[in-house]
Amino acid sequence: MNGNMPMVTKLSKCIESKQSAACKEEKNSKEAAESNKLVCIEKAYSTILRELGEITEREGLLRTPLRAAKAMQFFTKGYQETVQDILNDAIFDENHDEVVVVKDIDLFSLCEHHLVPFFGKAHIAYIPNKKVVGLSKLARIVEIFSRRLQVQERLTKQIAVAINEALEPLGVVVVIEAAHMCMVMRGVQKMNAKTVTSVMLGVFQSDPKTRKEFLTLTL
Repeated sequence: MNGNMPMVTKLSKCIESKQSAACKEEKNSKEAAESNKLVCIEKAYSTILRELGEITEREGLLRTPLRAAKAMQFFTKGYQETVQDILNDAIFDENHDEVVVVKDIDLFSLCEHHLVPFFGKAHIAYIPNKKVVGLSKLARIVEIFSRRLQVQERLTKQIAVAINEALEPLGVVVVIEAAHMCMVMRGVQKMNAKTVTSVMLGVFQSDPKTRKEFLTLTL
C-alpha cells in the first residue's frame, strides 16, 4: 500500500494541475472576450462623437470614448449577474409570518428608449413562508435588474417575480418611484415629474388589509 502512495499522489497532482490549467485558460478566454467588447464599444463612442461634429483628437476627448465604454459596461453590469449568484447561502429557515419591509432602496437605471438615466427609490415587502432572506440581498436584487437597459414597469415586475420565485413567500410587493431624464432633459421637460409603479403578488394582491399595512409602512 505504501508503494502505491507516490503514484496516487502523482496522479492527484496531475489532475489538479490540469484543472488549474483549464481554469486559467477559461479565465484568460473570458478576459480576452471582455477586452474585445470594450474595444468595440470604445470605437462606437468615437464614431458617435465624430458624427456629432466633435474632434476626438483634442485633449479633453482623447480618452473619453474609453471612459464612456467602461461607464456603459458598469451601467449595464446586471446582464452578467443572476439572482442565484447573489442569494447563494443567504436564504434561511425562519418561523416568521409578519410583513418584512425594506424601503428607500436607491436605484439607478438607463431608459432603453433613449439611453438616458432614470433614478429613484424602491420599496420592497414580503411575508415569509418559513423562509427569510438576508436584507441586503433585496437591495442586490434591485441592483441586478436596474443595471440593465430598462423600462420602469418591467423593472418593477422583474424584482417582484425574482423575490417570489426565490422565497416562495405568502406575498410580495414592490413599489418604485423614479424621475426619468428623458422627461426632464428632452421631450416635455417636466422637472418635477415622477413615475410610480407597483407590482403586488399573493396576499398583497388578494387581501386589502395586508395591502393597506404595506402602504402605511412605506408611503
